[in-house]
Amino acid sequence: MYKVDLNADLGESYGNYTIGNDDEIIPLISSANVACGFHASDPVVMIKTVEMIKESGSTGLGAHPGFPDMMGFGRRYMDMTADEVRAIVLYQLGALEGIAKTYGLGLNHVKPHGALYNATFNDYDLAVTIANAVKEYDPALKLMGLSNQNLVKAGLEAGLEVRHEVFADRAYEDDGTLVSRRKEGAMITDTAEAVERVVKMIRENRVESINGNMIDIQADSICVHGDGENALEFIREIRNAFKENDIRIETM
Repeated sequence: MYKVDLNADLGESYGNYTIGNDDEIIPLISSANVACGFHASDPVVMIKTVEMIKESGSTGLGAHPGFPDMMGFGRRYMDMTADEVRAIVLYQLGALEGIAKTYGLGLNHVKPHGALYNATFNDYDLAVTIANAVKEYDPALKLMGLSNQNLVKAGLEAGLEVRHEVFADRAYEDDGTLVSRRKEGAMITDTAEAVERVVKMIRENRVESINGNMIDIQADSICVHGDGENALEFIREIRNAFKENDIRIETM
């Protein structure tokens, strides 16, 4: 029996603008990474998302902090000092946990969003700053980062419990980092192909890069993007494939 966490980035609507099918996705996943108001979301959306997570009864609540870049959805890099990065991480964790507490919930993990996450691939100091901020806020929190890359390494160095994340719908470079969304082929849009890749990641701990090379990964948690056009169908197909391959979904 294989075990894996299934996570999605959620709570990314804002005001009158709705993104994703959070109400349908939350019952199907084991961990939700909730936007904290900087790259997406607002206090009302955060409350509604936490309410849905509480109603699910089993989905782990995680913070999804990003750069303060609402217009760019947090996907644009911002040159910030270590003190500034520490501050925005602490601020966002506090905002989400403050809401969660009113519903009797606590944070389970932290997964940076977008450019803040991606920038750690080549910036170990940034990864260390994020990991230390998480530890400073609550050393019991789990830190999620791209499998075998800087964020999980920095988390281990800080003494945090870490989770190696892999992506069902993203292509990989030969070094194990994600292919930039600006490049052709960065997104895996064929559901059958993505599901097949995910199963191989879990059972064989490896994935084929965009150049056709096999690279080693550790699949503790699978990410599916909740804002994807076919996200709901995608998650259902993954769950079906897991049943067929003796893979059990468990909250990290």
